[in-house]
Amino acid sequence: MSPRSKDFSPHEVMRLLPHRYPFLLVDRIEDFEPSSWLTALKNVSVNEPFFQGHFPGYPVMPGVLIIEALAQAGGLLILKSVKEVPQDAILLFSGIEKARFRKPVYPGDQMKLQVSQIRHKINLWKMVGEAQVHGETAAQAKLTASVVAREEA
Repeated sequence: MSPRSKDFSPHEVMRLLPHRYPFLLVDRIEDFEPSSWLTALKNVSVNEPFFQGHFPGYPVMPGVLIIEALAQAGGLLILKSVKEVPQDAILLFSGIEKARFRKPVYPGDQMKLQVSQIRHKINLWKMVGEAQVHGETAAQAKLTASVVAREEA
């Protein structure tokens, strides 16, 4: 399947991202436009391991994990946009700016993760991301990612 295919399945997410349970924070791709934008979904289950300690009796998804979900969605945008990523390369989250947390995310919520590419230069991508729940902004940030050789990582 070509990197630009319209496969939006959970299998495509797992094919592209190296993350696995409990750190895979994107369930499926909803839609995308190569080198422009991607929308993905994360179904937040009460069974997520972080809810056990964050917070007992009042489970709230940690903000850093919402940002990580946006970074993973950004990684999917990059990986579905480029022609080929070298075998020995890995995509790393390399920066975050202007992160804002607007609304808590609770068990049972579905996060819509929207990322848009701002610019791409050589092996560096800059994106803006927004996580929404019920059409309201839960978090937003500018994200930077880079492709590096695994031995450099």
